[in-house]
Amino acid sequence: MTDYYSQSLYGKKLKRVYDIASPRIKQYLEAEIQYTAEEIDGMDLVIELGCGYGRVMKSVSSHVEHVVGIDTSGKTLEYGAKYLSGLSNCYLFQMNAVQLGFQSQVFDAVLCVQNGLSAFRVDSRTLVEEALRITRPGGLLLFSSYSPKFWNHRLEWFHLQAEEGLIGEIDENRTKEGVIVCKDGLRLTFVGEKQFTKLFTSEKTRVSTVEVDESSIFCRVEVL
Repeated sequence: MTDYYSQSLYGKKLKRVYDIASPRIKQYLEAEIQYTAEEIDGMDLVIELGCGYGRVMKSVSSHVEHVVGIDTSGKTLEYGAKYLSGLSNCYLFQMNAVQLGFQSQVFDAVLCVQNGLSAFRVDSRTLVEEALRITRPGGLLLFSSYSPKFWNHRLEWFHLQAEEGLIGEIDENRTKEGVIVCKDGLRLTFVGEKQFTKLFTSEKTRVSTVEVDESSIFCRVEVL
């Protein structure tokens, strides 16, 4: 399904996804933010791909000079502008992550957290190439996905979302092994350590992966 987050799950509905999260899911979300904030602390210019309404941006804004967020959903960005209205160092743009309108080598760090690489439904290699293009030498890319250990908690969270009518009914027969399928066409996968490493490894990068909170797999990419 193309552009699900622009047509079906946007603005206040997207925020509701996080509001109804269980304590364990909220722990996972906070652990992702804490790890991210520690990695980018003190940087000048950071960008988040698929920023939604600015949930992560708001949390990390005090750790950096400037944070840019891009998303394809205009309605979510409109909501985000209100959500971030009290912060003078946050900037939102409607843009596709595979066609970024920024000059090359301008950002200190590129963030794509909470399984964004899978959720975007774009060509992963093109997205990675764009992320690397806009990152300066010595900069950092942080991409994250779900740890396989977190599957039961993740599935429970998506059942809650379906019960609230935020996403379609879960297709129980097709939902398994890290892949969640809804009857309205939404299909969410995840990215494993080997996939991350294969995507990002080149002569211009130093790649490592780390598990955080037994819930996230982070791919940490240093640009050489």
